[in-house]
Amino acid sequence: MSRYRRWAAGALAVVATAAMCASPAAVASPIPSTVGSHTPTAVSSGGETTGPAAHATALVQGMSVAEQASTVVMGHVSGTDPAALRTYMQSGLGGFILMGANIPATETELQALTAAMTIDPALPPLIAVDQEGGIVSRLHGDDYASSTTLKGQPVDDTSAAFTARGSLVARAGITVNFGTVADFTAESGTFIYGRALGTDPASSADRVAAATTAQEQFVASTLKHFPGHGAAPGDSHSAIPSTSMGLDEWRRTEAVPFAAGIDAGASLLMYGHLAYTAVDALPASLSPKWHAIAREELGFDGVAVTDDLGMLLSSGNPAYADPVANGVAAIAAGNDLVLMIAGSDGQTAGKMAAGIAHAVEAGTLPKERLEEAATRVLTLRAQLAAASARWTLCADCEPVQ
Repeated sequence: MSRYRRWAAGALAVVATAAMCASPAAVASPIPSTVGSHTPTAVSSGGETTGPAAHATALVQGMSVAEQASTVVMGHVSGTDPAALRTYMQSGLGGFILMGANIPATETELQALTAAMTIDPALPPLIAVDQEGGIVSRLHGDDYASSTTLKGQPVDDTSAAFTARGSLVARAGITVNFGTVADFTAESGTFIYGRALGTDPASSADRVAAATTAQEQFVASTLKHFPGHGAAPGDSHSAIPSTSMGLDEWRRTEAVPFAAGIDAGASLLMYGHLAYTAVDALPASLSPKWHAIAREELGFDGVAVTDDLGMLLSSGNPAYADPVANGVAAIAAGNDLVLMIAGSDGQTAGKMAAGIAHAVEAGTLPKERLEEAATRVLTLRAQLAAASARWTLCADCEPVQ
């Protein structure tokens, strides 16, 4: 399907909403329409295709298998020492996810930390955070409305809250927000209810689309937890929730908010460790079927990312006891980016990358699949590198009421 990114009317209004202003050295502006894997390419005077996708393709072709494998891994270690995190990122990992233990006391310190992790400014890593607001909030200063109240408020309130939230994330030097929950449920006692933006397909879809459009001005936004946590009750941090819901019912219900977010231009889609057993006994994060459905039925053409693979270890299922095997299976299933937080240490990401490279060299993971994944990740990184917004605290202004 054709999809077009919808942009806010003006950066100045957005900046005022978030109570911030542009640095004197650069005019603040939303991330340009080159963000997102569906960006049109340009043609040079010589007839050659140019643009981030073409650049990424050329980069991948010049990489070794080991370098490609590192590109599809998003790492994580604790700590707020910029020098230590810079050393960690020099291995060539495609990204880094910031957790609570990575967030220093001040925004200035956080900006220094994220800047230190950028080894090559022309191709910065994907620096991500879970900034949903409310229940899941990593950054200081996010007092904006969140899912706990937005689900009962007008859709415009979701737009305003996520405009401010996206600005806050971008200002810290973070380029990816794993912050849009596209799951829905009306059951207030379930794990995901407090984090969901709606209680039914339509209300969730409206707010997911609004949150996506708002954030994509500033950061690459992410829809989670595909194919939908609402139909699979239970906490996927410690189990693999399952449902017997069939594909036809899923299309009428759980799929609706994800389709709306994809149509609104979400750059990433996060796959949950959820088993829709009537579709595939495997959790969606490891399921080729669910990746095909997202690509072929919903038209998603961005970066597919796993939820924390450490959660599979925490499930206690012996089939998922090997984290490296989980990473290889995730790439084989169709993910472009894998991350592991729970149970990881300073060597985990490197081992994951080495395992993926070994699988390609052994012939158990098609090299074309790794190349495709690395190209999608590098395309997004190149698109984000084109962003022109630069944020500083505005000492003299107040939030717009």
